[in-house]
Amino acid sequence: MEYIYGALLLHKLGQPVNEAHLKKVVAATGVEVDEAKVKVLIASLNGIDIDAELANASAIAAAPVATQTEKKEVKKEEKETESAAGLSSLFG
Repeated sequence: MEYIYGALLLHKLGQPVNEAHLKKVVAATGVEVDEAKVKVLIASLNGIDIDAELANASAIAAAPVATQTEKKEVKKEEKETESAAGLSSLFG
């Protein structure tokens, strides 16, 4: 995870996300740098638009929250309907 966080930090600060910079960021945390992990991550990010991926991740993360809110509203409406039906049976 620290390698991904390092890459995201570099991107946020406008620095190039490359092996040299990522090694420096990871080393600054006190963790021993794993050359293989750095190379794999940099190769995986080649050609990826990080801004677009972050925007897409934000949109996906926001969607379930709306769904949960809608489910709560539906359950509340169902309870109100059941309560009203119960009262009407008492009076006629």
